[in-house]
Amino acid sequence: QVQLVESGGGLVQPGGSLRLSCAASGIITSIGEMGWYRRAPGQQREFIARIPTGYSPIYTESVKGRFTVSRDNAKNTMYLQMNVLKPEDTAVYYCRADEIRHAQGYVHNLWGQGTQVTVSS
Repeated sequence: QVQLVESGGGLVQPGGSLRLSCAASGIITSIGEMGWYRRAPGQQREFIARIPTGYSPIYTESVKGRFTVSRDNAKNTMYLQMNVLKPEDTAVYYCRADEIRHAQGYVHNLWGQGTQVTVSS
């Protein structure tokens, strides 16, 4: 069974940093585009950043210059380095993969379970 598992969330003060990880488990052959999303309390889930295979990352305007998305294909893992965090960044952060090729076939539009990020003094 293929899963995406996020980690690295927690409580951080404004101006601080966190690094989130999203690891794909299972016998993975390849992963297509991956991305990060978040859902703040009382809000809809919103796009944060995505990193297509072989292309430059794309960010939503509110995180440009503060967040950096990267991936390690050898480890089937994507990262989100978050700097200069603000209270409005508080949310549950989710990762997503548009397509994963694995030992038994393909899975599409796979989401992780989410990790909580709280920015507060």
